[in-house]
Parts: sequence; C-alpha cells; structure tokens
Amino acid sequence: MKCDINVTPLIDVLLVLLIIFMIVAPTPPRALDTALPERQGREPSPDALVLEVRADGFTLNTTPIWTPSALEEQLRAAFDTRADRTLLVKPSRELRYHRVVEALDVARGAGAERIGMLDLKPDGAGD
Repeated sequence: MKCDINVTPLIDVLLVLLIIFMIVAPTPPRALDTALPERQGREPSPDALVLEVRADGFTLNTTPIWTPSALEEQLRAAFDTRADRTLLVKPSRELRYHRVVEALDVARGAGAERIGMLDLKPDGAGD
C-alpha cells in the first residue's frame, strides 16, 4: 500500500488565492496630476510660469519656442531657478489634443510638479 498526499485540492486552493490577490492588489494611478484654477476673472501673477501652446510652436512667458526639445531646455532652466515647480498651460483653441499632451509630457519630463490649465473662455462667458 502506497500513501501519497493528494495535491490536486492544494493546487486548486493556491490558484484561487492567486486570483484573489491579483484582483485585490492595488494598482498605481496612471493619470496626469493636473489642477484647474478656480475661475476668478483675473490674469495669473507676474512671477507665474505660463506656457502657451499654439499650432506653430510654444510661448513660455512671452518667449517664443519652436521645438519640444527647446521647450524642455527652457523649462529645465526655469525650474532650476525656482522653488515652486508649477506650470500654467494655456492651449490655443484650434489645437489638436495630441499637441497639448505633448507639451504636458515635455513639462513633466522637465521637472514640473504641478500643472494648471488656464481658462480659454473670455471673462463673462458661460460657466
């Protein structure tokens, strides 16, 4: 007579536990950390870092920039001299979505910790 342990129920229990742990395990969020400013009807402060995204290029605090690599260099230089790594982004109305996302990716890669979107509506427009 041969005595062996039946491992089939043990494997079934382990597979169920594995599935439960895979479902319950937390996954890190994959969203951009952006903050929309409250609508106050005023311009950002003069010391704020404002990036305008246009179809023909970028403007960083009134300085025109034509390529994403030049934008990253300018943002790195700006963030190196600032304690606050907040960037305000003002996209143009006629832009395609991927152009704004490209600018946000470049800003995040350059060291932006907080990114705020400026309102496109003129003052007094519908909320």
